[in-house]
Amino acid sequence: MSNEQVSNEGIAPNAKRLLWAGFAAIFAAGVGFAIRGGIFDNWGKEFGFTATQLGAIGGAGFTGFCFGIIIGGVIVDKIGYGKLVIAAFACHVISAFVTFGATSPANAYQMLTIGMFIFAFANGTLEAVANPLVATLFPQNRTHYLNILHASWPAGLVAGSVLGWILDDKLEVSWKIQLALYLIPTVGYGLMFLGQKMPKSEASQKGAKFGEMLKDVGLLGAAVACYLLANFVSGPMAALFGLASFPASAGYAVGGVLLIIVGVITRFSLGSILLFVLFITHALIGAVELGTDGWIQNITGNLFTSEQGKWLFIWTSVVMFSLRFCAHWIEKNLKLSPVGLLVVCSILAVVGLRLASGMQTFTMALIALGIYAAGKTFFWPTMLAIASDRYPRTGAVAISIMGGIGMLSAGLIGGPGLGYSKDRYAADALKESSPAVYQSVKTATPSEFPIPGVFSPVYAIDGKKLAEAKEAKTPTPEQKAIVAADQTGDRNTLKADSFIPLTMAIIFLVILVYFKTIGGYKVLTLAEAEKSGS
Repeated sequence: MSNEQVSNEGIAPNAKRLLWAGFAAIFAAGVGFAIRGGIFDNWGKEFGFTATQLGAIGGAGFTGFCFGIIIGGVIVDKIGYGKLVIAAFACHVISAFVTFGATSPANAYQMLTIGMFIFAFANGTLEAVANPLVATLFPQNRTHYLNILHASWPAGLVAGSVLGWILDDKLEVSWKIQLALYLIPTVGYGLMFLGQKMPKSEASQKGAKFGEMLKDVGLLGAAVACYLLANFVSGPMAALFGLASFPASAGYAVGGVLLIIVGVITRFSLGSILLFVLFITHALIGAVELGTDGWIQNITGNLFTSEQGKWLFIWTSVVMFSLRFCAHWIEKNLKLSPVGLLVVCSILAVVGLRLASGMQTFTMALIALGIYAAGKTFFWPTMLAIASDRYPRTGAVAISIMGGIGMLSAGLIGGPGLGYSKDRYAADALKESSPAVYQSVKTATPSEFPIPGVFSPVYAIDGKKLAEAKEAKTPTPEQKAIVAADQTGDRNTLKADSFIPLTMAIIFLVILVYFKTIGGYKVLTLAEAEKSGS
């Protein structure tokens, strides 16, 4: 990366106002995400959901994001940022009322899933505005300002966690009242965006057509998104209509048609191999960062106490919030390129998750999860910065598709996958320690890994019986065995989770070597990108 002086000024007089408006928008999303994660146990207890079912509901809180950010990223330069902000605001409000419609086990799964999907769609639409807007406003320092923008996410997590802690654990307020509170920051971002003029991306300003913007994505990049969309159509989308599933062939037909459309638009451009690799790696980031975020309060609350679990969640969020203001300082003083930063972060995430899987004391949990938080801090915004730096002719398209891939992965693989892992490892542990107890508490229907055919189904511990065992004041030996097996499932889930950042570390090392061979990492202008074909 160049050592030239980097400007901290935006290209528009209202650049900082727009930066903080985007910050407020993602903050609102973080508040809603944290509150929803904190009331998973309420839903499990009230409606009898298994961890896999809760993971699938939480997963809809990611998959909807994909549609919001990709659709928004495609049309943002055509219809303007303001109209997308209005659409996101409306969806945030609607999602709350749809979620409130969950009143019985008969309709809860569908209503909660639809509500989470609309909520995520609103979040994705906002990022379709905020990400390209900040990347355009601060073209010489994208890593720094995109990390500041996304510092709002952990800030929202802290605020949502504190609210949930006080209202849920202390005051035992209804989960519906807790959930409604994210509408307050929703009004805040609406007011901050109101009446603001926003610039277009460099590619859009120069009149680049949509087909030209998509060429670097091409068939390779589109294949990643289409594969995830195909699995969404055949699985989670069916839940939105109250069905168990659609045929896998239907999902792959939709994915195939979309891929052909991209091919026609781009004249069957293969796309950039590096961008293809970045897309795959961002899918891994979505699974490990957001998937783990969705479960970490539940896991630490099981291993320690509910109150300590919330403290630990707040701790990791504070670490992320603080460090995201330091990206430029780290790059400058440690002489790390954005890719080098991601290598270090991946290694830290591996170490943190491995330590967390064996934590026995609260002090050890602070250390382990602090290391993990430091690792995951720069993943998402730095990946968006790299895509913007290296592929300027894609405008808002590439980073919107990248964000969509990350969220789809979190929704399809991360959240439900960790839920499946918890069910699998807990069931195996109870089956081994107390076979008779396992037979008496296992569910009637099996839990399955979100992508069919990858792992075998498992008969999980029933959600209501698990809740009874955890809440028993004088637990029976059988209930103690259930709780112990559940904790073993949590530890083994964290251990399995650590293999994702390990894979990422290897990929980033290869990319780092690639940049070394071409003279090092640098930010490309539109003209330079077209000349180099990068």
